[in-house]
Amino acid sequence: MLVLYIYDLKATNKKSFNRTKRLFYYHLNRLPLKKELWKTKSAFAVETRMERMMDKFFKRFGRAVIVYKTNIESIELLES
Repeated sequence: MLVLYIYDLKATNKKSFNRTKRLFYYHLNRLPLKKELWKTKSAFAVETRMERMMDKFFKRFGRAVIVYKTNIESIELLES
């Protein structure tokens, strides 16, 4: 089973947004996530065992990041 996180960065002005974005991706890249992890620009899925670590990661950003999470069994690519 996987945990899907969908997130959005928000800020009141451009300077604040850029700072939040820089810190967010810096700390995200330092996490022990596999490169083959399913990931897009505003969503990613991790194994259930990593849920607590990811929750803690998102909590450090407080209201600067809006996060939704859900449990899923699989992800399927739909061809267009």
